[in-house]
Amino acid sequence: MGSRCSLTSSPACSTAGLYHRDNGSVMPRDVTGQSIGTCLHRFTFGENPVAAKNCKKFLDLLKQQTARPVVLVVGGGTVGSGADYLYDDPDIELVGTDVFSTDNTALVADAHKLPFEDATFDGVWIQAVLEHVLEPATVATEIHRVLRKNGIVYAETPFMQQVHERAYDFSRFTQSGHRWLFRKFTEIDAGAVNGAGVGLLWSIRYFSRTLGAGDKLSRLLTLPFFWLRYFDRLGRSRARADAAAGVYFMGRRAERAIRPRDMPRYYNAQV
Repeated sequence: MGSRCSLTSSPACSTAGLYHRDNGSVMPRDVTGQSIGTCLHRFTFGENPVAAKNCKKFLDLLKQQTARPVVLVVGGGTVGSGADYLYDDPDIELVGTDVFSTDNTALVADAHKLPFEDATFDGVWIQAVLEHVLEPATVATEIHRVLRKNGIVYAETPFMQQVHERAYDFSRFTQSGHRWLFRKFTEIDAGAVNGAGVGLLWSIRYFSRTLGAGDKLSRLLTLPFFWLRYFDRLGRSRARADAAAGVYFMGRRAERAIRPRDMPRYYNAQV
């Protein structure tokens, strides 16, 4: 995997914080996904409605190119919602990285400077990570670098969602902004992860917090409104993308970037 190894070079992290609580994470982590808080969150906000389907498609496309794909998971300390197929498939070689260590990670590494040689991986999976890095464009460039020719990336990033990692939450992307971030990739598929219903649930929770409700109480106050997420099943229009709680992008590595003048046409084509 080359000689570009380093534990971390992110200006938002330090090696001093890598070895204390929660396997080195600066935030509490429910790696097993079985805590009461996680279960309440899952009931209120629901499961990821697109990741499982997209994960199957991601793997199918990779296997069309090679018999045993090598896949990098950036931010794989915990298994993302809908990403179980990656971990259950015996026909792929999975390499997990994160800035903290768990059983799901092969090494601790900073996504701004991935410790791998060029053209190492057939696919890269990066789910709910880009909002937590200081320079998303640098990370996208690194993903492009470590992918082999025609390699495939899958990314999910929030849009209409409030801060959820406190001091380690930096960016949000519209669907068009997400596309521009991965401009050196040919789009295979893109769209909303969740719509305005889930976005409204996030707003209710954080509205409660602004009125003085703590994290636990705000979860409970949001719980009765779980039904709002079912409205996200309605409509596939551009308006849905404009109000999405999060967006996804699946693309194939390309040599040329799309042009700035292509972006208005891209927005108008969202349906």
